[in-house]
Amino acid sequence: MKLAVFAGILCGLSVASVPARSDESWIVFDGFGGPGKGKHIVLVCGDEEYRSEETIPQLAKILAKHHGFKCTVLFAIDAKDGSINPMVRDNIPGLETLKTAELMVIFTRFRDLPDDQLKHIVDYVESGRPIVGLRTATHAFDLKASKTFARYTWTSKEWDGGFGRQVLGETWISHHGQHGKQSTRGFVSPGMNDHPILRGISDGDIWGPTDVYGVRLPLAGDSKPLVLGQILEGMQPNDKPVAGRPNDPMMPVAWTKSFTGTAGKSARVFTTTMGASQDFESEGLRRLLVNACYWAIGMESKIPAKSKVEIVGEFQAHPFKHGGFTPGVKPSDHAIR
Repeated sequence: MKLAVFAGILCGLSVASVPARSDESWIVFDGFGGPGKGKHIVLVCGDEEYRSEETIPQLAKILAKHHGFKCTVLFAIDAKDGSINPMVRDNIPGLETLKTAELMVIFTRFRDLPDDQLKHIVDYVESGRPIVGLRTATHAFDLKASKTFARYTWTSKEWDGGFGRQVLGETWISHHGQHGKQSTRGFVSPGMNDHPILRGISDGDIWGPTDVYGVRLPLAGDSKPLVLGQILEGMQPNDKPVAGRPNDPMMPVAWTKSFTGTAGKSARVFTTTMGASQDFESEGLRRLLVNACYWAIGMESKIPAKSKVEIVGEFQAHPFKHGGFTPGVKPSDHAIR
C-alpha cells in the first residue's frame, strides 16, 4: 500500500499510531516523544524457525511508541515479490542504515549474506557501537558464498566461535532443554538484582516455550550472566522444574558483555538466548529487552521503575517451527492500523 494512501486511511479513521515509512523492503517507525527521541535503533531479523520476523517489528513498535526511539526494521526479503521470507538466507536489504544507528538489535540465524550487505554489519561491529542479540544471533552467520568475512561464521576456527562467541559471548552449542517439550522460566542471577537491565523484573517474570540453550561456562570474555534459565517439565509457565542435573547448574539465558572492535572503542553488548515470538508474549521478557536497549546505548539512568512494554497494535505469535512463517507478508504490512 502506498504511504500516502495509508496515511490518508489513518487520518480518516482517527487512529493514533507511530509514524511509519517504508521503501518497500524495510520499515521505519519514527517514534513519539520520550527518552529515546533522537536515537536511532536498527533491528535486523531473519531466521527460519523462531519467528524473528514477528518479534522484531513488535519490539520496534514498543521502542518507538512507548519510548521515542526511531526504529528501522530490516527483514530477509524474497527479491521475486518483495515479501518477507526468512528462508531466503542471502538477502537483507537496508543494512546501510546501520551507518546512522546508535544501536543494532540482531536476531538472525545462519545467514549467508553477500559481501556488500555483510560489510555494513561488520563495519558497525568493528566501530564499537552497542549490540543487542536475540536467540539465534549466537549463530547468526553461516558464510559459504564468500570468504571475505569468514571469521564471522558460527563455526569459525580463526575467530573461535565467530561473531556469536567473540562478540555476543557464545556460539551455538546445544539444546540444553528438550526442544519443543520443555519451556524456560527465568531467574535473576545471584548478585545481579540491582542491575539496571533487571529493573522491574523479578524471579519468574520471564517465561517462554522455547528451550534453554546450552552454553560453555564461563561464557566468553567479560560476560556477566543476568538471567538463568530454569528448565520446566512441560510447556506451561506453572510447570514444575526438571529435577536433577539439567538445572544444576542452570544455564545463563541473558548476559552482558563488552566488545572492542578495530576502531578501539569498547561496545556494550547484551545477549539473550530467548526471543521467539511466543517468548515475546511474556511481559517480563519484553521488559528485559527494552531495558537492555536503554542500557546498551548508555541510557540506564532513564530506565523507569517498570518500563512500559504493552503490545502496540496487533501481535499474533505463531508457533516456532522450521519454515513456519506466514507467506506473502510485506514490510509495510507491519505499519500500525
